[in-house]
Amino acid sequence: MADTLVDDYDVADLLHQLVQHCVGLLDVAAAGLVLADQRGGLQVLAASSERTRLLELFQLQSNQGPCLECFRSGEPVLVADLAAQTVRWPSFASEAHREGFASVHAVPLRLRKQTIGALNLFGNQPGSLTAEDLVIARALADTATIGILQERAIARSEILTEQLQTALNSRITIEQAKGVLASAGNLDMEQAFEALRGHARRHSSRLSEIAHRIVTGDLDPAELLHAARTHRAT
Repeated sequence: MADTLVDDYDVADLLHQLVQHCVGLLDVAAAGLVLADQRGGLQVLAASSERTRLLELFQLQSNQGPCLECFRSGEPVLVADLAAQTVRWPSFASEAHREGFASVHAVPLRLRKQTIGALNLFGNQPGSLTAEDLVIARALADTATIGILQERAIARSEILTEQLQTALNSRITIEQAKGVLASAGNLDMEQAFEALRGHARRHSSRLSEIAHRIVTGDLDPAELLHAARTHRAT
């Protein structure tokens, strides 16, 4: 949780650590974590081993298994004996058995009423999670949820900050261009701005782009002002 507060916070690394902690803290052999993408599909985000990652991918590709049921229902799916689920999930149960897993427990990643993913815990032997282990599994799932949402919040904040700074930088450039035009044409600032805006509109260009060309010398102020006077005359 504290890792999410540092500048170089890496959500992928944090979630990889989290699935490793699941194996260390709980009576399970492997753990995987899947997350919903922007289209509502599920993607494997972290796994404690390569065979677990491949099984998670198989589960998603075959569109059956406890992970999908957990995500769709928003409730835990606890399966003490996968061998008894061959009718429920024929392909997944067979593949899990081939990989040496005999039990699986899926815990949802939830934000209020929205489910954003699932934490999947695999056992080598049949058996249920103890009440204590289930509490820990829920806590780890909540930690994963907070970590993921913190990363998304940071990303959104950075995008917003970048957009705001771009807008501020554009405004500064426009003010500079107005000053250049006012000096070149002996205009007041309002007249300079109208000339600048008029040129941008006539050429279907962004105001900030024309201003940047004026400031950098790519567009001659005299040329722009002459075009503006010609346009007014016609």
